[in-house]
Amino acid sequence: MLIESFLQYLQYEKNYSLHTVESYENDLSQFKDFVCGESLFNPEQIDAVWVRRWIVSLMEADYSPLSVNRKLSSLKSFFKYLCKNKYLESNPVKNIKGPKVSKPLPHFVKDADMEKLLSEKDETDTFETIRDRAILDVFYTTGIRCAELVGLKSEDVDFHSKLIKVTGKRNKQRLIPFSCNLEVTLRSYMDARTEKLASLQASAFFIRKNGRALSNSVVYRIVTQRLSEVPNLSKKSPHVLRHTFATSMLNNGADLNAVKEFLGHASLSSTEVYTHTTFEELKKVYYQAHPRA
Repeated sequence: MLIESFLQYLQYEKNYSLHTVESYENDLSQFKDFVCGESLFNPEQIDAVWVRRWIVSLMEADYSPLSVNRKLSSLKSFFKYLCKNKYLESNPVKNIKGPKVSKPLPHFVKDADMEKLLSEKDETDTFETIRDRAILDVFYTTGIRCAELVGLKSEDVDFHSKLIKVTGKRNKQRLIPFSCNLEVTLRSYMDARTEKLASLQASAFFIRKNGRALSNSVVYRIVTQRLSEVPNLSKKSPHVLRHTFATSMLNNGADLNAVKEFLGHASLSSTEVYTHTTFEELKKVYYQAHPRA
């Protein structure tokens, strides 16, 4: 009865989707079956030992750490609801931690491959090819997110100071310097834009032929198509170029806190994942170069 009450709370008060509510129901039913089977389920009899036993049983049944943590999250939400509504005095799940989830290392493009990609000329220089090359260069040179690039306004790019004003998550703004090389690329794009679309009024910096702003999906398609030219690259997306920026900066001696500011990360832990990537590169160099490696 309490589980049904909780599920109704999720659906009608929290406005969760039916799919999400069904996931909660499956997780809680699985826990109930583990604890008492067909007997009456009494949350007051549940303690931390029962929950830990359940987690162990899930791991032994070959559930991934990610799946186990999701199920544990469902259980925590349920018991939090019971405590909030005075069905229970204490929460037996509150301090229980799930299994650690190993984070995959970020995919990135090697510097030499990026230089080759950016230096290769298209067969014909059109507005789109010049724009697409500029988009690729901005991602690689600044490390901004796809949504941040799409949201760039013409006034956000200051050629005089060589600064780009980026509006990130939660509308936080940051300034990112750009190089002379990127300035050449951006001025080339602006010339093509003025020549092609001089009569159109567009506030967005990167635009389509009709003057409208680009969408995330269009930018994603542009980047994916360009990165398909890089050999042995398993993942292709704007975020791969963001990873490439961070990895290149750290590989070439940039301070971790500085990279954090460039990327617009709220905490240093989000940036630290790239130190693992650079360490993997250092290991490769060691094994390739040292005579006794």
